[in-house]
Amino acid sequence: MRRRVKKWVWILLMIICLIVLGFTIFNTFNWDKDNKKTEIQVREIEEITEITEIPASDKDEILSDYYKYINLPLISVDFSKLMEKNKDTVGFIKVNNTNINYPIVQTKDNNYYLNHSYDKSYNNAGWVFLDYRNDINNFQDNTIVYGHGRYDKTMFGTLKNTLNDEWFKNNDNHIVYLSTPYKNTLWEVFSIYKVPTETYYLTSSFGSLKSKQEFINTLLKRSKYDFGIKVSVDDKILTLSTCFDNSNKVVLHAKLVKGQTRQ
Repeated sequence: MRRRVKKWVWILLMIICLIVLGFTIFNTFNWDKDNKKTEIQVREIEEITEITEIPASDKDEILSDYYKYINLPLISVDFSKLMEKNKDTVGFIKVNNTNINYPIVQTKDNNYYLNHSYDKSYNNAGWVFLDYRNDINNFQDNTIVYGHGRYDKTMFGTLKNTLNDEWFKNNDNHIVYLSTPYKNTLWEVFSIYKVPTETYYLTSSFGSLKSKQEFINTLLKRSKYDFGIKVSVDDKILTLSTCFDNSNKVVLHAKLVKGQTRQ
């Protein structure tokens, strides 16, 4: 009797192991398939994207730290071919010393591009997208951009780099470029951190200056590093958000410091 029970226990354990193994193989296969599809998308976008560096000029709108940014160039992206590929395209973002160099899309919710690629095909890698509440042509208090923290370092997979000492020590990395069909802009990083998943930092607009100041104070206090940057209630904030792991997020905040309206 005992031998029969032991036999069934071993059979049950083997079945469980085979199910787990099959599930792992299935997920690995899908993950690899999504990666390959994403690589193709990225290569196609690189081929059709024209990025021009715009030298500083008297047309630039300097919003803070005038002398610090007066000579820094902006980037301007030709959106015509990108719009042909995806009409949801609203901008293009670049973060120094990361792989973040992508067109941004936006739709009516924050769910669609969690599992759809730039060509709108189903893909768990998703794409980099703007919060549906934001207006890319009229920056609100907080403009929010999301992307998956992919292990293959696509999308926002390298946003984790900003938590490294070497990334922080290079001041050239503290700039985020955001080009839109309406305006080319430059943003200065003032806070980076890891935080348990929440919605607080995803607030896009504030009912009072007091609540916005409290928001700014919280972001500065959370930062892993002291960037020595002053942020006021008059500043426009850009937030980049991605997963660090299953229960934590990596978040970067920058303020708008320079812009130029496109002709």
